[in-house]
Amino acid sequence: MFFFDPYYLIFMAPAFILMLAVQFYVNSSYSKWSRVPSRLRISGAQAAAQLIRYSGLHTVRIEGIHGQLTDHYDPRDKTLRLSEGVYGGASVAALAVAAHELGHALQDHEGYAPLKLRSALVPAVNIGSYLGWILLMVGFLLRSPELAWLGVLVFSGGAIFALATLPVEFNASARAKRLLLESGLIATEEEMRGVNQVLNAAALTYVAALVTAVLQLLYYASLVIGMGDRRRE
Repeated sequence: MFFFDPYYLIFMAPAFILMLAVQFYVNSSYSKWSRVPSRLRISGAQAAAQLIRYSGLHTVRIEGIHGQLTDHYDPRDKTLRLSEGVYGGASVAALAVAAHELGHALQDHEGYAPLKLRSALVPAVNIGSYLGWILLMVGFLLRSPELAWLGVLVFSGGAIFALATLPVEFNASARAKRLLLESGLIATEEEMRGVNQVLNAAALTYVAALVTAVLQLLYYASLVIGMGDRRRE
């Protein structure tokens, strides 16, 4: 029932379409602005280094990693890891992505509350992704709505995490735009337009993730409600 339920598509088809559309927009935006060189012709790694000095984050290191758009900031070892195209690329897109990840470093340095909340949710979400399935399956096998509802409750951690991620990512992008302008790394209208498009496209991926998590949660809830109705008949 979980794996071949056509009813699942009623809930999840909009999420799948949204995810595909957002991914296309992200890839096309990144590809477009990766071909537009920045005015200063500096790489993402060089821009990150300048922004680190500008922000006074002297303990943050920069490393290159494989892949495309695999960029991230690791608060455990204070390392900014930039993908190949960002680390060595001297494009508007490279500057936007590097600055965004530095925004996360600033959040970590300042003890930004939403970032702390999201980090605190990670263990619960990791456990819940496995435990929720078990509770749901056992609840349906035993025809126990109570146990199945507990599974839905545990699964809700994923939606809460996706919601908690939004302010973290939006704030990091806002910091990135401000840093790039204040430091003088971008100055033209075209550069600002490119930075906005790349970062706004990336932000939409987190909105799509939240929509997907909520729709999946509603699907599971509808199954449990249906099971309860059948038991009362």
